[in-house]
Amino acid sequence: MKIINIQNLFLKNIGLKQTVLKNTFWLVLAEGISRLLEFVLIVYIIKILGAEEFGKFSFSLAFASIFVVLSDFGIADITTREFSRDPKNEKEYSTIFSSKILLSIGAFILMLIGSFLITPDLVIQKVIWILAIYILVSDFFFIIYAFLRARQKMEYEAGIKILRALITLTVGFFILYRCPSIGNISYGYLIANLIALTLVLLLVYFYIYKIKLSLDRTVLQKFFKFSWPLGLTAIFGAIFLNMDSVIMGYLGQIAENGWYGAARRIISFTIIPATLVLASFYPVLSKLFEESKEKLQKVWDYYMESMIILAIPITVGGLVFAQKIIDFIYGTDFNPSVLAFKILIFTTGIGFICNPYMIILIVSNHQKKYLLVSLIAVIANIIANIILIPRYSLYGASIASVITNIVILLLGIEFSRRFVAISIFNLKLFKTMIVAAISSAVMFIAITQPLVYNLNILMIVFIGMMVYFLSILCIYKFFNKFKSLGEIHLFYRVDKK
Repeated sequence: MKIINIQNLFLKNIGLKQTVLKNTFWLVLAEGISRLLEFVLIVYIIKILGAEEFGKFSFSLAFASIFVVLSDFGIADITTREFSRDPKNEKEYSTIFSSKILLSIGAFILMLIGSFLITPDLVIQKVIWILAIYILVSDFFFIIYAFLRARQKMEYEAGIKILRALITLTVGFFILYRCPSIGNISYGYLIANLIALTLVLLLVYFYIYKIKLSLDRTVLQKFFKFSWPLGLTAIFGAIFLNMDSVIMGYLGQIAENGWYGAARRIISFTIIPATLVLASFYPVLSKLFEESKEKLQKVWDYYMESMIILAIPITVGGLVFAQKIIDFIYGTDFNPSVLAFKILIFTTGIGFICNPYMIILIVSNHQKKYLLVSLIAVIANIIANIILIPRYSLYGASIASVITNIVILLLGIEFSRRFVAISIFNLKLFKTMIVAAISSAVMFIAITQPLVYNLNILMIVFIGMMVYFLSILCIYKFFNKFKSLGEIHLFYRVDKK
Protein backbone atom coordinates (compact mmCIF):
# COMPACT_ATOMS: atom_id res chain seq x y z
CA MET A 1 0.00 0.00 0.00
CA LYS A 2 2.80 2.43 0.90
CA ILE A 3 4.60 1.67 -2.37
CA ILE A 4 1.41 2.39 -4.32
CA ASN A 5 0.93 5.66 -2.45
CA ILE A 6 4.51 6.71 -3.18
CA GLN A 7 4.04 5.89 -6.87
CA ASN A 8 0.86 7.95 -6.95
CA LEU A 9 2.61 10.84 -5.20
CA PHE A 10 5.59 11.03 -7.56
CA LEU A 11 4.33 9.55 -10.84
CA LYS A 12 0.67 10.57 -11.18
CA ASN A 13 -1.23 13.87 -11.32
CA ILE A 14 -3.91 13.61 -8.65
CA GLY A 15 -4.71 17.14 -7.48
CA LEU A 16 -3.50 20.72 -7.91
CA LYS A 17 -1.17 20.88 -4.91
CA GLN A 18 0.10 17.33 -5.39
CA THR A 19 0.81 17.95 -9.08
CA VAL A 20 2.78 21.13 -8.34
CA LEU A 21 4.71 19.34 -5.58
CA LYS A 22 5.38 16.32 -7.79
CA ASN A 23 6.59 18.43 -10.69
CA THR A 24 8.73 20.56 -8.39
CA PHE A 25 10.33 17.44 -6.89
CA TRP A 26 11.32 16.05 -10.28
CA LEU A 27 12.55 19.38 -11.57
CA VAL A 28 14.57 20.00 -8.43
CA LEU A 29 16.11 16.55 -8.79
CA ALA A 30 16.84 16.98 -12.50
CA GLU A 31 18.08 20.57 -12.33
CA GLY A 32 20.08 19.87 -9.19
CA ILE A 33 21.91 16.91 -10.75
CA SER A 34 22.20 18.19 -14.34
CA ARG A 35 23.22 21.76 -13.46
CA LEU A 36 25.71 20.50 -10.89
CA LEU A 37 27.32 18.18 -13.45
CA GLU A 38 27.38 20.93 -16.06
CA PHE A 39 28.83 23.37 -13.53
CA VAL A 40 31.56 20.93 -12.48
CA LEU A 41 32.53 20.46 -16.13
CA ILE A 42 32.68 24.18 -16.89
CA VAL A 43 34.74 24.84 -13.75
CA TYR A 44 37.34 22.31 -14.91
CA ILE A 45 37.27 23.81 -18.39
CA ILE A 46 37.99 27.25 -16.92
CA LYS A 47 40.77 25.91 -14.68
CA ILE A 48 42.49 23.97 -17.46
CA LEU A 49 42.09 26.54 -20.24
CA GLY A 50 42.69 29.66 -18.13
CA ALA A 51 41.05 33.09 -18.43
CA GLU A 52 42.45 33.88 -21.90
CA GLU A 53 41.28 30.71 -23.69
CA PHE A 54 38.01 30.58 -21.77
CA GLY A 55 37.47 34.19 -22.81
CA LYS A 56 37.58 33.07 -26.45
CA PHE A 57 35.18 30.21 -25.68
CA SER A 58 32.76 32.59 -23.87
CA PHE A 59 32.90 35.08 -26.72
CA SER A 60 32.13 32.38 -29.31
CA LEU A 61 29.32 30.87 -27.25
CA ALA A 62 27.79 34.29 -26.51
CA PHE A 63 27.81 35.28 -30.18
CA ALA A 64 26.17 32.03 -31.29
CA SER A 65 23.61 32.25 -28.47
CA ILE A 66 22.24 35.53 -29.81
CA PHE A 67 21.03 33.76 -32.96
CA VAL A 68 19.75 30.52 -31.43
CA VAL A 69 16.45 32.07 -30.35
CA LEU A 70 15.54 32.34 -34.04
CA SER A 71 15.21 28.55 -34.05
CA ASP A 72 12.40 28.66 -31.49
CA PHE A 73 10.79 32.09 -31.76
CA GLY A 74 8.62 31.54 -28.68
CA ILE A 75 7.00 28.36 -29.98
CA ALA A 76 8.03 26.22 -26.97
CA ASP A 77 6.26 28.43 -24.41
CA ILE A 78 3.13 28.69 -26.54
CA THR A 79 3.18 24.91 -27.06
CA THR A 80 3.13 24.35 -23.31
CA ARG A 81 0.36 26.90 -22.85
CA GLU A 82 -1.89 25.65 -25.66
CA PHE A 83 -1.40 21.93 -24.98
CA SER A 84 -2.00 22.35 -21.23
CA ARG A 85 -5.29 24.15 -21.95
CA ASP A 86 -6.53 21.57 -24.44
CA PRO A 87 -4.80 18.16 -24.87
CA LYS A 88 -6.48 17.80 -28.29
CA ASN A 89 -3.94 20.29 -29.62
CA GLU A 90 -1.25 17.60 -29.32
CA LYS A 91 -2.11 16.47 -32.85
CA GLU A 92 -0.39 19.66 -34.03
CA TYR A 93 2.95 18.70 -32.48
CA SER A 94 4.44 17.19 -35.66
CA THR A 95 4.02 20.50 -37.48
CA ILE A 96 5.61 22.37 -34.58
CA PHE A 97 8.57 19.97 -34.52
CA SER A 98 9.05 20.23 -38.27
CA SER A 99 8.99 24.01 -38.19
CA LYS A 100 11.68 23.83 -35.51
CA ILE A 101 14.00 22.07 -37.99
CA LEU A 102 13.47 24.73 -40.67
CA LEU A 103 14.00 27.57 -38.20
CA SER A 104 17.23 25.93 -36.98
CA ILE A 105 18.63 25.76 -40.52
CA GLY A 106 17.86 29.44 -41.04
CA ALA A 107 19.45 30.39 -37.71
CA PHE A 108 22.64 28.48 -38.56
CA ILE A 109 23.01 30.29 -41.90
CA LEU A 110 22.80 33.64 -40.08
CA MET A 111 25.36 32.50 -37.48
CA LEU A 112 27.70 31.43 -40.26
CA ILE A 113 27.48 34.80 -42.01
CA GLY A 114 27.81 36.69 -38.73
CA SER A 115 30.98 34.85 -37.70
CA PHE A 116 32.87 36.43 -40.62
CA LEU A 117 31.71 39.91 -39.60
CA ILE A 118 32.40 39.75 -35.87
CA THR A 119 36.03 38.53 -35.88
CA PRO A 120 38.89 37.94 -38.34
CA ASP A 121 40.36 35.22 -36.06
CA LEU A 122 39.98 31.89 -37.92
CA VAL A 123 40.22 29.84 -34.71
CA ILE A 124 37.37 31.76 -33.09
CA GLN A 125 35.34 31.59 -36.30
CA LYS A 126 35.66 27.80 -36.33
CA VAL A 127 34.67 27.57 -32.66
CA ILE A 128 31.61 29.73 -33.41
CA TRP A 129 30.53 27.32 -36.18
CA ILE A 130 30.87 24.26 -33.94
CA LEU A 131 29.12 25.89 -30.98
CA ALA A 132 26.37 27.18 -33.29
CA ILE A 133 25.44 23.62 -34.24
CA TYR A 134 25.76 22.52 -30.60
CA ILE A 135 23.39 25.26 -29.40
CA LEU A 136 20.84 24.48 -32.11
CA VAL A 137 20.93 20.79 -31.20
CA SER A 138 20.56 21.67 -27.51
CA ASP A 139 17.57 23.88 -28.26
CA PHE A 140 15.65 20.88 -29.64
CA PHE A 141 15.36 19.57 -26.10
CA PHE A 142 13.18 22.54 -25.16
CA ILE A 143 10.49 21.73 -27.71
CA ILE A 144 10.41 18.23 -26.19
CA TYR A 145 10.23 19.67 -22.67
CA ALA A 146 7.35 21.91 -23.80
CA PHE A 147 5.29 18.84 -24.73
CA LEU A 148 6.09 17.06 -21.46
CA ARG A 149 5.37 20.15 -19.34
CA ALA A 150 1.96 20.53 -20.98
CA ARG A 151 1.17 17.00 -19.81
CA GLN A 152 2.72 17.97 -16.46
CA LYS A 153 5.04 14.96 -16.72
CA MET A 154 8.19 16.55 -15.38
CA GLU A 155 9.50 13.14 -14.31
CA TYR A 156 10.22 12.42 -18.00
CA GLU A 157 11.92 15.77 -18.41
CA ALA A 158 14.00 15.00 -15.33
CA GLY A 159 15.26 11.74 -16.83
CA ILE A 160 16.18 13.45 -20.10
CA LYS A 161 18.10 16.25 -18.39
CA ILE A 162 20.09 13.88 -16.20
CA LEU A 163 20.91 11.62 -19.17
CA ARG A 164 22.07 14.58 -21.24
CA ALA A 165 24.22 15.96 -18.41
CA LEU A 166 25.89 12.59 -17.78
CA ILE A 167 26.78 12.12 -21.45
CA THR A 168 28.13 15.69 -21.71
CA LEU A 169 30.20 15.29 -18.54
CA THR A 170 31.68 11.98 -19.70
CA VAL A 171 32.64 13.26 -23.16
CA GLY A 172 33.84 16.60 -21.75
CA PHE A 173 36.17 15.08 -19.16
CA PHE A 174 37.55 12.63 -21.71
CA ILE A 175 38.53 15.51 -24.01
CA LEU A 176 39.85 17.69 -21.16
CA TYR A 177 42.29 15.01 -20.03
CA ARG A 178 43.27 13.74 -23.49
CA CYS A 179 43.41 16.77 -25.80
CA PRO A 180 42.26 20.02 -24.15
CA SER A 181 41.64 23.00 -26.44
CA ILE A 182 38.67 25.28 -27.09
CA GLY A 183 38.13 23.60 -30.48
CA ASN A 184 38.12 20.06 -29.09
CA ILE A 185 35.91 21.02 -26.15
CA SER A 186 33.44 22.58 -28.59
CA TYR A 187 33.38 19.34 -30.56
CA GLY A 188 32.84 17.48 -27.28
CA TYR A 189 29.74 19.51 -26.42
CA LEU A 190 28.37 18.96 -29.92
CA ILE A 191 28.98 15.19 -30.00
CA ALA A 192 27.55 14.65 -26.50
CA ASN A 193 24.35 16.51 -27.30
CA LEU A 194 23.91 14.76 -30.64
CA ILE A 195 24.12 11.40 -28.85
CA ALA A 196 21.69 12.51 -26.14
CA LEU A 197 19.17 13.99 -28.60
CA THR A 198 19.19 10.85 -30.76
CA LEU A 199 18.45 8.65 -27.71
CA VAL A 200 15.73 10.98 -26.47
CA LEU A 201 13.98 11.21 -29.84
CA LEU A 202 13.91 7.42 -30.06
CA LEU A 203 12.46 7.12 -26.56
CA VAL A 204 9.84 9.82 -27.24
CA TYR A 205 8.84 8.24 -30.55
CA PHE A 206 8.36 4.72 -29.19
CA TYR A 207 6.96 5.47 -25.71
CA ILE A 208 5.38 8.95 -25.61
CA TYR A 209 4.41 10.44 -28.98
CA LYS A 210 5.08 9.32 -32.54
CA ILE A 211 6.60 12.47 -34.04
CA LYS A 212 6.26 12.80 -37.79
CA LEU A 213 7.60 15.39 -40.18
CA SER A 214 4.73 17.45 -41.55
CA LEU A 215 3.83 21.08 -42.09
CA ASP A 216 0.30 22.38 -41.70
CA ARG A 217 0.01 26.01 -42.74
CA THR A 218 -3.01 26.63 -40.52
CA VAL A 219 -1.22 25.30 -37.45
CA LEU A 220 1.88 27.39 -38.22
CA GLN A 221 -0.20 30.53 -38.60
CA LYS A 222 -1.99 29.82 -35.33
CA PHE A 223 1.18 29.30 -33.31
CA PHE A 224 3.18 32.12 -34.87
CA LYS A 225 0.26 34.46 -34.24
CA PHE A 226 0.71 33.79 -30.53
CA SER A 227 4.47 33.23 -30.45
CA TRP A 228 5.96 36.11 -32.45
CA PRO A 229 5.93 38.53 -29.48
CA LEU A 230 7.66 35.88 -27.38
CA GLY A 231 10.07 35.18 -30.23
CA LEU A 232 11.10 38.82 -30.46
CA THR A 233 11.27 38.91 -26.66
CA ALA A 234 13.60 35.92 -26.72
CA ILE A 235 15.81 37.70 -29.25
CA PHE A 236 15.96 40.73 -26.99
CA GLY A 237 16.69 38.46 -24.02
CA ALA A 238 19.51 36.74 -25.89
CA ILE A 239 21.01 40.11 -26.79
CA PHE A 240 20.72 41.20 -23.16
CA LEU A 241 22.39 38.03 -21.86
CA ASN A 242 25.20 37.89 -24.40
CA MET A 243 25.87 41.36 -25.74
CA ASP A 244 28.30 42.18 -22.93
CA SER A 245 30.54 39.20 -23.75
CA VAL A 246 30.31 39.94 -27.47
CA ILE A 247 31.31 43.59 -26.97
CA MET A 248 34.24 42.64 -24.73
CA GLY A 249 35.40 40.07 -27.27
CA TYR A 250 35.04 42.55 -30.12
CA LEU A 251 37.10 45.11 -28.16
CA GLY A 252 39.82 42.53 -27.57
CA GLN A 253 39.16 42.20 -23.82
CA ILE A 254 39.63 38.43 -23.97
CA ALA A 255 41.05 37.76 -20.47
CA GLU A 256 38.49 40.16 -18.98
CA ASN A 257 35.82 38.20 -20.83
CA GLY A 258 37.13 35.03 -19.19
CA TRP A 259 36.97 36.55 -15.69
CA TYR A 260 33.51 37.91 -16.39
CA GLY A 261 32.33 34.60 -17.82
CA ALA A 262 33.61 32.79 -14.73
CA ALA A 263 31.52 35.04 -12.46
CA ARG A 264 28.50 34.71 -14.76
CA ARG A 265 28.69 30.92 -14.60
CA ILE A 266 28.18 31.01 -10.84
CA ILE A 267 25.35 33.50 -11.21
CA SER A 268 23.71 31.12 -13.70
CA PHE A 269 23.93 28.43 -11.04
CA THR A 270 22.18 30.65 -8.46
CA ILE A 271 19.13 31.15 -10.69
CA ILE A 272 18.36 27.42 -10.82
CA PRO A 273 15.72 27.68 -8.04
CA ALA A 274 13.81 30.32 -10.04
CA THR A 275 13.88 28.08 -13.12
CA LEU A 276 12.54 25.15 -11.12
CA VAL A 277 9.72 27.08 -9.53
CA LEU A 278 8.72 28.65 -12.86
CA ALA A 279 8.57 25.29 -14.64
CA SER A 280 6.23 23.96 -11.95
CA PHE A 281 3.91 26.97 -11.79
CA TYR A 282 3.69 27.98 -15.47
CA PRO A 283 1.39 25.15 -16.69
CA VAL A 284 -0.84 25.54 -13.62
CA LEU A 285 -1.12 29.32 -14.04
CA SER A 286 -1.93 28.86 -17.75
CA LYS A 287 -4.71 26.44 -16.93
CA LEU A 288 -6.20 28.50 -14.08
CA PHE A 289 -6.31 31.64 -16.21
CA GLU A 290 -9.09 29.95 -18.19
CA GLU A 291 -10.81 28.36 -15.21
CA SER A 292 -10.72 30.52 -12.07
CA LYS A 293 -9.44 34.04 -11.40
CA GLU A 294 -9.61 33.40 -7.67
CA LYS A 295 -7.40 30.31 -7.89
CA LEU A 296 -5.11 32.12 -10.32
CA GLN A 297 -4.52 34.84 -7.73
CA LYS A 298 -3.88 32.26 -5.04
CA VAL A 299 -1.34 30.29 -7.09
CA TRP A 300 0.35 33.49 -8.32
CA ASP A 301 0.74 34.58 -4.69
CA TYR A 302 2.38 31.23 -3.91
CA TYR A 303 4.72 31.79 -6.85
CA MET A 304 5.70 35.31 -5.74
CA GLU A 305 6.15 34.18 -2.12
CA SER A 306 8.55 31.48 -3.30
CA MET A 307 10.57 34.01 -5.27
CA ILE A 308 10.79 36.44 -2.34
CA ILE A 309 11.85 33.69 0.07
CA LEU A 310 14.64 32.62 -2.30
CA ALA A 311 15.82 36.01 -3.58
CA ILE A 312 16.84 37.75 -0.36
CA PRO A 313 19.12 35.10 1.24
CA ILE A 314 20.86 34.27 -2.04
CA THR A 315 21.71 37.94 -2.57
CA VAL A 316 22.93 38.39 1.01
CA GLY A 317 25.00 35.20 0.95
CA GLY A 318 26.58 36.09 -2.39
CA LEU A 319 27.67 39.50 -1.16
CA VAL A 320 29.16 38.16 2.06
CA PHE A 321 31.06 35.23 0.56
CA ALA A 322 32.01 36.42 -2.94
CA GLN A 323 35.74 36.13 -2.28
CA LYS A 324 35.47 32.69 -0.67
CA ILE A 325 33.24 31.42 -3.48
CA ILE A 326 35.59 32.55 -6.27
CA ASP A 327 38.68 31.24 -4.45
CA PHE A 328 37.02 27.88 -3.74
CA ILE A 329 35.80 27.33 -7.30
CA TYR A 330 38.49 28.91 -9.49
CA GLY A 331 41.45 29.83 -7.30
CA THR A 332 43.22 33.14 -6.71
CA ASP A 333 44.04 33.61 -10.41
CA PHE A 334 40.42 34.71 -10.83
CA ASN A 335 40.43 37.44 -8.17
CA PRO A 336 39.23 40.01 -10.76
CA SER A 337 35.98 38.00 -10.88
CA VAL A 338 35.15 38.79 -7.23
CA LEU A 339 33.87 42.34 -7.69
CA ALA A 340 32.01 41.35 -10.85
CA PHE A 341 30.30 38.57 -8.89
CA LYS A 342 29.32 40.97 -6.08
CA ILE A 343 27.65 43.26 -8.60
CA LEU A 344 26.03 40.46 -10.60
CA ILE A 345 24.49 38.78 -7.54
CA PHE A 346 21.98 41.65 -7.47
CA THR A 347 20.73 40.49 -10.87
CA THR A 348 19.79 37.18 -9.26
CA GLY A 349 17.72 38.78 -6.52
CA ILE A 350 16.04 41.29 -8.85
CA GLY A 351 15.46 38.61 -11.49
CA PHE A 352 13.66 36.35 -9.01
CA ILE A 353 11.19 39.13 -8.20
CA CYS A 354 10.79 40.02 -11.90
CA ASN A 355 9.71 36.53 -12.95
CA PRO A 356 6.15 36.43 -11.55
CA TYR A 357 5.29 39.82 -13.07
CA MET A 358 6.60 38.85 -16.47
CA ILE A 359 5.08 35.36 -16.53
CA ILE A 360 1.61 36.61 -15.62
CA LEU A 361 1.74 38.83 -18.73
CA ILE A 362 2.32 35.73 -20.89
CA VAL A 363 -0.32 33.68 -19.10
CA SER A 364 -2.89 36.46 -19.50
CA ASN A 365 -2.21 36.75 -23.27
CA HIS A 366 -0.33 40.06 -23.00
CA GLN A 367 2.66 38.88 -25.02
CA LYS A 368 2.93 42.25 -26.75
CA LYS A 369 3.32 44.01 -23.39
CA TYR A 370 5.98 41.46 -22.50
CA LEU A 371 7.64 42.24 -25.83
CA LEU A 372 7.61 45.98 -25.13
CA VAL A 373 9.25 45.46 -21.73
CA SER A 374 11.97 43.34 -23.35
CA LEU A 375 12.54 45.90 -26.14
CA ILE A 376 13.02 48.77 -23.70
CA ALA A 377 15.27 46.60 -21.51
CA VAL A 378 17.53 45.50 -24.35
CA ILE A 379 17.91 49.10 -25.59
CA ALA A 380 18.88 50.14 -22.05
CA ASN A 381 21.31 47.21 -21.88
CA ILE A 382 23.03 47.99 -25.18
CA ILE A 383 23.41 51.68 -24.29
CA ALA A 384 24.73 50.85 -20.81
CA ASN A 385 27.22 48.30 -22.18
CA ILE A 386 28.49 50.64 -24.90
CA ILE A 387 29.07 53.38 -22.32
CA LEU A 388 30.41 51.29 -19.42
CA ILE A 389 32.47 48.43 -20.95
CA PRO A 390 35.13 50.60 -22.67
CA ARG A 391 35.68 52.42 -19.34
CA TYR A 392 35.21 49.71 -16.73
CA SER A 393 35.46 46.44 -18.70
CA LEU A 394 33.88 43.47 -16.88
CA TYR A 395 32.71 45.68 -13.99
CA GLY A 396 30.93 47.96 -16.44
CA ALA A 397 29.24 44.92 -17.99
CA SER A 398 28.13 43.81 -14.51
CA ILE A 399 26.65 47.22 -13.70
CA ALA A 400 24.85 47.26 -17.07
CA SER A 401 23.22 43.92 -16.19
CA VAL A 402 21.95 45.29 -12.88
CA ILE A 403 20.57 48.42 -14.55
CA THR A 404 18.75 46.30 -17.13
CA ASN A 405 17.18 44.06 -14.48
CA ILE A 406 15.91 47.10 -12.57
CA VAL A 407 14.31 48.42 -15.76
CA ILE A 408 12.61 45.05 -16.34
CA LEU A 409 11.32 44.93 -12.76
CA LEU A 410 9.84 48.42 -12.82
CA LEU A 411 8.18 47.90 -16.20
CA GLY A 412 6.94 44.43 -15.22
CA ILE A 413 5.28 45.80 -12.09
CA GLU A 414 3.65 48.68 -13.96
CA PHE A 415 2.34 46.56 -16.85
CA SER A 416 1.04 43.83 -14.54
CA ARG A 417 -0.72 46.45 -12.42
CA ARG A 418 -2.38 48.07 -15.44
CA PHE A 419 -3.27 45.12 -17.65
CA VAL A 420 -3.68 41.98 -15.51
CA ALA A 421 -6.74 41.30 -13.33
CA ILE A 422 -4.82 40.23 -10.24
CA SER A 423 -3.50 41.96 -7.15
CA ILE A 424 0.22 42.35 -7.88
CA PHE A 425 1.13 43.13 -4.27
CA ASN A 426 -0.87 42.56 -1.10
CA LEU A 427 -0.56 42.19 2.65
CA LYS A 428 0.33 38.51 2.35
CA LEU A 429 3.30 39.25 0.10
CA PHE A 430 4.39 42.15 2.32
CA LYS A 431 4.35 39.77 5.30
CA THR A 432 6.46 37.26 3.34
CA MET A 433 8.97 39.99 2.48
CA ILE A 434 9.30 41.01 6.14
CA VAL A 435 9.74 37.40 7.25
CA ALA A 436 12.38 36.77 4.55
CA ALA A 437 14.25 39.98 5.45
CA ILE A 438 14.31 39.18 9.19
CA SER A 439 15.36 35.58 8.53
CA SER A 440 18.12 36.77 6.19
CA ALA A 441 19.37 39.14 8.90
CA VAL A 442 19.49 36.24 11.37
CA MET A 443 21.34 34.16 8.78
CA PHE A 444 23.80 37.01 8.16
CA ILE A 445 24.60 37.28 11.87
CA ALA A 446 25.09 33.51 12.12
CA ILE A 447 27.34 33.01 9.08
CA THR A 448 29.56 36.04 9.79
CA GLN A 449 30.57 34.70 13.19
CA PRO A 450 34.28 33.68 13.08
CA LEU A 451 33.45 30.11 14.10
CA VAL A 452 31.26 29.74 10.98
CA TYR A 453 32.93 32.18 8.58
CA ASN A 454 36.25 30.32 8.69
CA LEU A 455 34.69 26.98 7.72
CA ASN A 456 34.65 25.48 4.22
CA ILE A 457 32.25 27.39 1.95
CA LEU A 458 30.04 24.32 1.45
CA MET A 459 29.60 23.98 5.21
CA ILE A 460 28.81 27.68 5.48
CA VAL A 461 26.14 27.40 2.78
CA PHE A 462 24.57 24.42 4.55
CA ILE A 463 24.56 26.18 7.94
CA GLY A 464 23.19 29.38 6.37
CA MET A 465 20.33 27.47 4.73
CA MET A 466 19.44 25.72 7.98
CA VAL A 467 19.48 28.96 9.98
CA TYR A 468 17.44 30.79 7.35
CA PHE A 469 14.65 28.24 6.99
CA LEU A 470 14.48 27.55 10.74
CA SER A 471 14.14 31.30 11.26
CA ILE A 472 11.27 31.41 8.77
CA LEU A 473 9.48 28.56 10.55
CA CYS A 474 9.91 30.22 13.94
CA ILE A 475 8.71 33.62 12.74
CA TYR A 476 5.65 32.17 11.00
CA LYS A 477 4.86 30.18 14.13
CA PHE A 478 5.10 33.39 16.17
CA PHE A 479 2.80 35.24 13.74
CA ASN A 480 0.21 32.46 13.87
CA LYS A 481 0.34 32.41 17.67
CA PHE A 482 0.02 36.19 17.79
CA LYS A 483 -2.94 36.01 15.42
CA SER A 484 -4.62 33.35 17.56
CA LEU A 485 -4.13 35.44 20.71
CA GLY A 486 -5.62 38.44 18.92
CA GLU A 487 -8.67 36.40 17.91
CA ILE A 488 -9.11 35.11 21.49
CA HIS A 489 -8.86 38.68 22.84
CA LEU A 490 -11.41 39.87 20.25
CA PHE A 491 -13.89 37.10 21.15
CA TYR A 492 -13.40 37.88 24.84
CA ARG A 493 -14.31 41.54 24.25
CA VAL A 494 -17.35 40.60 22.16
CA ASP A 495 -18.62 38.13 24.77
CA LYS A 496 -18.06 40.66 27.54
CA LYS A 497 -20.20 43.19 25.71
